[in-house]
Amino acid sequence: MNRMSIVPVVAGAQIASSFYDTALLMVVRNHYNKSINSQESPSNSSNDDMLQKAISNFYIIYNVIMGLTPLLSAYTIAKIGDKTSRKVTICVPLFGYLISRMFLLFVIIWDWPVEVMFGSAALNGLTGWFTTYWAGVAAWASLCSSETRRSLRLIHIELVYGLAGFVGSLASGHLFVILHITSHQGTILMICSMVCYALCVIYCIFILRTPEEHDNTESTRLLKESRNTTIQGNEIENLVIESTSNLILTSMFVSAIVFNVAFTATDDVANVFVLKKPLNWGPVDVGYGNAAFYMTYITSFLGVFIFSRFTGDLGMISIGILSFGSGLLIMGFVRSTYMYYIARVVMIFSLIPTPTIRSVISKHIQGSSYGKVFAVLQLAIEIVAVSSSAGFNKLYQATLDWFSGFCFILFGALAFISIIPISIVAYYEWSRRVQQNIVVVSDPQ
Repeated sequence: MNRMSIVPVVAGAQIASSFYDTALLMVVRNHYNKSINSQESPSNSSNDDMLQKAISNFYIIYNVIMGLTPLLSAYTIAKIGDKTSRKVTICVPLFGYLISRMFLLFVIIWDWPVEVMFGSAALNGLTGWFTTYWAGVAAWASLCSSETRRSLRLIHIELVYGLAGFVGSLASGHLFVILHITSHQGTILMICSMVCYALCVIYCIFILRTPEEHDNTESTRLLKESRNTTIQGNEIENLVIESTSNLILTSMFVSAIVFNVAFTATDDVANVFVLKKPLNWGPVDVGYGNAAFYMTYITSFLGVFIFSRFTGDLGMISIGILSFGSGLLIMGFVRSTYMYYIARVVMIFSLIPTPTIRSVISKHIQGSSYGKVFAVLQLAIEIVAVSSSAGFNKLYQATLDWFSGFCFILFGALAFISIIPISIVAYYEWSRRVQQNIVVVSDPQ
């Protein structure tokens, strides 16, 4: 057994998260549906619109709290992880998931107000949330891979994440509907989620070993080589390399932020969009829809595996962005379930950009800074995504009666914009190669 493998943690935590996401959405819908039906309203159509807005408003507040509270802790946790043990950036958020998401179980069993989940989101955020957790996972995977195979390694972790989400999503809808205690639907589903989180924490603390604990491992050797490489060359060459790296890092950060804003906003709106007419999905359909999204992790992995033989990192990022943006344009006109799945098929490579961007970034920084840099990147993504999330959700509410797919078209346009920084880096690298070739040709020695 490879005790340095982060794969069991990623798989277990994502299955737990899939169970929780389905349970939260259905509990929130049932809560507001019961509240709205207890009031007199002129029509079913009016009830549907009120339900959409109520669910959307809940997730606006929930996502803002979840996204902003890591600002108080994420960088500090990541910095401690870089200096002490990389387990810190993984164990602390996982423990936060376990404790905070237990609140939903109490909401289901004891009929606590659904607004209790705002406190759960705050606790989850203060322990680092996904911002710290995924930065830690990315740093771990980067340390355990060579530069030439890093993009494939990172997308492999995303594949495991997606497969676990696929399995969890398929099972979650059925578990929510079929397995329940008396009238408390979702009880068994949440118990399963808590057990998965608990097992992940136990694995991290007692079984998982960090790459630094094995001085003779390939990962440590690669880390040392990476550090030695950064100090080679004379001072002028180092200044040129630093200038180039700064341009690349800045461009990668901008592209990742803009792309993930579109990605996160799409996820937020789509979760509410599928519950209204004409789709009008129930818990089983929601589970299948989430499973279709997680299939993208498989196709994106296959995309990197194939495309990496024919193109570089920048080319793969561009393919992923184009796939995502095109799928969103179709999503804007979805009026039936089969059209939703067609849009998802077009998005088959939409998960390539973010891990590949992380791979590019890791090749221009020292291994000892992976945790901090990835945490800063994730924080930047979350800050911009959360600050724009409320506006996008309000825009969706405002366009419900006019054109409910308008937001998806807007998100598609944002996705296409994120390819501009990638194009700038590609042009810069192409120009540099041309200049190097001219120098080589002009110098006979």
